[in-house]
Amino acid sequence: MARQSDSRHDGTVVIGLGRFGGAVAESLSRLGHEVLAIDEDIELVQAWADRLTHVVQADTTNADTLRRLGVAEFPSAVVAIGSDVEASVLTVLALEEIGMRDIWAKATTPKHGRILERTGAHHVVYPEAAMGERVAHLVTGQMIDFIEFHDGFAIAKTNSPREACGKSLGQSLLRSKYGITVVGVKRPRTDFEHATQETVIEPGDLLIVSGPTVNVERFAALA
Repeated sequence: MARQSDSRHDGTVVIGLGRFGGAVAESLSRLGHEVLAIDEDIELVQAWADRLTHVVQADTTNADTLRRLGVAEFPSAVVAIGSDVEASVLTVLALEEIGMRDIWAKATTPKHGRILERTGAHHVVYPEAAMGERVAHLVTGQMIDFIEFHDGFAIAKTNSPREACGKSLGQSLLRSKYGITVVGVKRPRTDFEHATQETVIEPGDLLIVSGPTVNVERFAALA
């Protein structure tokens, strides 16, 4: 099933409909983005046919096949193949060959990731490792939510430390003492509030903080 050429350029190709790829495709579709989903497994294609608009069975390691499907008309692609490293790498190569401008690829190991980067992937993600890191932080009870970026920067939702309660952010000097920035405050039964130096922290407040991962971890431990 080839996609007809039109003036839209906001869609995404998702290759591989396992748990990760399926979740990405479904989320993009729910957000209103056009999605072309491709998998070599006919059972997976049939399973997703009722949930996604464009689902195709094809061998994505072949550049001519990708051209025939109209993949080059999309601005970005997500290669969500994880278990078959060879197919993952060859698919990235095929996408690079047809001139895909923005290639995201799932890697299962650092070595796999390095190969993907060298063969044309612009962004490499490690979903299992990222989720493991996130769960480890949540299990400790120090953070309510945690997201870490690849450059050692993190954002977390945590309880307010006792030393900050009853003071404005300007008075508590949290940024200079701990090297983090309080981005916002969520108080029970009130709307989220973007933080300023005048924002007063109260017991029970949830804080959204950002900064170097080690600093965010150290700050969350205060709570």
